[in-house]
Parts: sequence; C-alpha cells; structure tokens
Amino acid sequence: MKRKLLFFLALAFTFSSCEDMFEPANQNIREIDAMHGEPIFAQGILLNGYARIPTNGYSFNDVATDDAVSNDVNNNYLRAATGQWAANMDPFNQWTNAKAAIQYLNIMLREVDKVQWANDPNVSMLFRDRMKGEAYGLRALFMYHLLQNHAGWSGGTLLGVPIVLEPEDKDSDFNKPRDTFEACMQQIYSDLKQAEELLPLDYTRITSISQVPEKYRIGNEVDVIDRYDRVFGEFARQRMTARIAKGIKAQAALLAASPAYSTGNTTTWEVAARYAGEVLQLNGGINGLDPKGGTWYAETAEIAALASGANPREILWRTDLGQSNTLEQQHFPPTLFGSGRLNPTQNLVDAFPMSNGFPITHASSNFNPAAPYANRDPRLSRYILVNGGTAGVNNTTVVTAADGTTNDAFRRVETSTRTGYYLKKLLRQDVNLNPQSTNTQPRYQPRIRYTELYLAYAEAANEAWGPSGTGAFGFSAYDVISNIRRRAGITQPDNYLESIRSDQNAMRELIKNERRLELSFEGFRFWDLRRWKSTINEPARGVEIVAGNHQTIHVEDRIFNEFMMHGPVPYSEILKFNALSQNNGW
Repeated sequence: MKRKLLFFLALAFTFSSCEDMFEPANQNIREIDAMHGEPIFAQGILLNGYARIPTNGYSFNDVATDDAVSNDVNNNYLRAATGQWAANMDPFNQWTNAKAAIQYLNIMLREVDKVQWANDPNVSMLFRDRMKGEAYGLRALFMYHLLQNHAGWSGGTLLGVPIVLEPEDKDSDFNKPRDTFEACMQQIYSDLKQAEELLPLDYTRITSISQVPEKYRIGNEVDVIDRYDRVFGEFARQRMTARIAKGIKAQAALLAASPAYSTGNTTTWEVAARYAGEVLQLNGGINGLDPKGGTWYAETAEIAALASGANPREILWRTDLGQSNTLEQQHFPPTLFGSGRLNPTQNLVDAFPMSNGFPITHASSNFNPAAPYANRDPRLSRYILVNGGTAGVNNTTVVTAADGTTNDAFRRVETSTRTGYYLKKLLRQDVNLNPQSTNTQPRYQPRIRYTELYLAYAEAANEAWGPSGTGAFGFSAYDVISNIRRRAGITQPDNYLESIRSDQNAMRELIKNERRLELSFEGFRFWDLRRWKSTINEPARGVEIVAGNHQTIHVEDRIFNEFMMHGPVPYSEILKFNALSQNNGW
C-alpha cells in the first residue's frame, strides 16, 4: 500500500501549484513518492520541523515561577503554579509537537536520497547533504526539548523518551518503552555530529574555491563556486548550520550535567563546559560578548538595518517576526492601552543588586528601603517598569502605587498590576497603541542568544574547574561574569565579584542570579530551577505603595510537589501504551 501523508491546509496552499488550487480533491493528500520529483514539496516536509520549534515564540512560563504572576485568571501557567499541574493538564507539554516534528524529519531522512533536488547532479548532491544535515540537527533539537519537558526518574532509572529513527505508519509498533536518558543524550550527540559534518559553519557568500569543502570541488573553479553558493550561500541564512548544532549541543549538555540529571547519565560539567566553550571560541572567546547584548530587543537601529536572514552580534539563531505590536498589547500598562498581563514580582526585583554590585541584603550595598529603586543595577529599570518609571513613545510616567489615580495603580482594575510592577523587557517602547495613532515595529525572536551560551559556560566551568579555571579556552567563569556585569553597568571595580572570586559556592549563586536577570522573561527560569533542584515553592511577592511607603506583600503561592522537578509523560499516552512508564509521582 502506498504511503500517504496528510498535510496542513497552510502547507498545501504554500507548496501546491496554482492549477492544484482549483482541484481540491487532491489538495490535502499527497503521495510521499511525489516528493522525489518535487523538491519544493520535499522541502515542505523539512519546513514542518522549523515551524514547530518551541522557541519560535515566547511562552512566558515565568508565570509559573517566583519571577512573575499574571493578571489573566485563565493563564495555564498560573493554573499549573497554583496546584493544577497534572499529567492531563500540562501547559509545558512538548510530547505531541516534538514527536510530530520528528516524524516529518524521519520521513525526510528516509526519502532525501531519492529526491531530484536539481537537474545538475552535482547541485542535487549539495542540496541532499544540506537537507540531511538540517534534518539531523532539528531532530536533535526536538529530542532536547522532549528531555527537558518529559525526562524523569521511574523505577530507579532516569528515563527519556522512546527513540524513533524511522517514520511510523499504521503498521508500526507504537507501544514502545522509554529509552534511558543516557541513550537519548547519545542520540542527540550522534545527530548533531552528523549535522556538523554535513553543514557549513555559516551560510555565507562564497568568493573562493578554498571556501568549498574538498568533496564538492568537482569541475572548474567558477562552476564549483556557483554551485556551492547556490546551495550554501547567504540565501539559506537562519536554516540549521554547524554553528547552531554546536549551540544545541551546549544546551543539551548543560541540562544533562545539572544536578537533577547528572546521576543518570555520563555527561559531566567538564563536557558541558567544553561544548559551550567550543561555540564561544568561534565567537571570539571572552571578547565576543556583545556590548549591546543585554538590550538586543531595544536596539531599534540595529533591528531596522538587519538584512534578510542576517544576525546581530548577540544572536546565534533567530526567526523573523516581521512588524507587530502584539507583545505591547499584552504587556503595556493600561494607560498605554495594554493589558498588563505579566507582572514581575518583588522576588525578582530584589534579585537585582545595587549599582555597586552588592546584593541588597549585603552590609556594603547601601540599600535604602525608603528609596528601593535608587542606585540599583541599571538592568532593573531596563527590564522592569517600577513605580514612577517611564514607558512608551512619550516616556509616560507610570504610577503603580496603590494610591495612584489611574488604572496603572495596584489592583485598580483587572488589567492592573497585581505586584506593583509591569514588564518592560522585550517591549518596543516606540510602539504606540493609541487607537488614533497605532503603529507596529519590526522585531525578531531569538532561538539562541550568545549571552545564554556565555552563562552556560560560566556555570559549567565553575563546577568543573572552579571560578578561575579556564580549561583549554583561556577564559574562566569569573571572566564571563565580570564582563556581563561590566556590560550591565555595575560600577567598576566590581568589589563584590572580587570578594568571591575564589569561592566556588558563592560564584555558583552569583552565576545563577546573573542567569536569572540576563535571561528573565525568556522562558528559562522554570527549567533552571528544576535542573538545579532549587526551591520551586517560593511564594510570589509584590509591593503595595501608599503615601510613599513600600510594603512587601504576599501575592500568590507556588504549589509544586518535590516530584515536579521533572514533568510528566502525558496521561493520554500512558493510557494508550502500557509499555510507557510514568515518571515518579505523576
């Protein structure tokens, strides 16, 4: 029986000819064999994987942590954080999405050699290798997300997910046990190795035959350059590359080396440091940290000047979101015509040190409770809209105090702040939501930022070699944190950092805090708390300001059981397949 593949209507319209659009009987069902002579159709299978990447948009799962709450009572992350997280109510679930993506990628890997990618057999060979490399890299990425969301301990063994390397059909055995976490990690590393071998480091303009791998140098120089540039040139930017594959390897290794997983697999902190360090070496080492990396979302001139597919210095991998004002509609305060959905907590505000670098609880911080936002780390005012801060195209002063006179005031209406704070990071302040003069602005979504990888290196290097150990890379955890805090605007010399530069435990806590600040609201903290086996039940706090007096208040409990350090296998899958074991506690 011929295999058939059901495509979404959107994909069918995208990859069908105009003539097919008037023949709906064949519109949504295509023979898989048809891809062999239709390279655009074949690419559609691969593009399905790209369309499913979880980081194509913001989850704002910070609402399920001590960093934020939501004023939307129907928010599923709020429900999860307040006691409703279950195997049949899992807003973090990637099982269906990732496994569907892997199915498409497995189809591509099985059929790719049969596709006539171009009339020129040499060009077809190049396309074949690129498509294979992309599919291997994407398959590893989805396995990483499956492990992050669904790996866990069961019966004394750290389990991952069933490893599926071939397309499944109606005759396949779906009742497969979960493979070990270690086996899944080794599969990730194997797939990424394949991707690195098949793909270029970057897609760039080719001007010399020396830039072309030896195996593709078939024929005269001009033809070789033209062929290679056609397949691996700039037009393919933002597709999977060897550099991106290395970044994914660093992400996966950091997860595996972390306390919640380390006793169930062979990836060590040293391995994680090495994989992150290899990416950073390609970025210029310690000097590659982008001076504007902490405000990448607000660099309006840089964003406007981006050529198609080009990356700012801070970005390893991204996706273009075009013109929009959706984030501002969701998160601007009410006086700026927004819904104020995500409210940062007092917990997070307290995590920002003073401008001299000392934590606010330190005797040398000079913190003044009566003026809590004065002389603070500059990132506080960049990332969080505090009482009396300004926002929007007109630098409107926003008053969040309980005795404020606008709907921005604490708990005034349903779209008002519940914590005394509004989100500022990620939002374009040049967006105007006034119905009489509404505008949109260009933006992009990072999939991997270099700051994330510098922090991953710092964390792993500190554990592997101590604060000042450099391994083979020439820079240390201390060096990374020093540069990040200098970029943030911490007064130099950074006396607090100097006071702990030989203390591995204190450096560990500082690295975690820097990661909390630098990556805030980008979907990291929920997973970080769990891989660190940190406290996950810290209540969310806010501030109530009356007559200038700041009173810290309880806003919302966090109700997680200890076993929730790892997420569940979906309940529906457990019901269907008796070979699947559930993670402990679920």
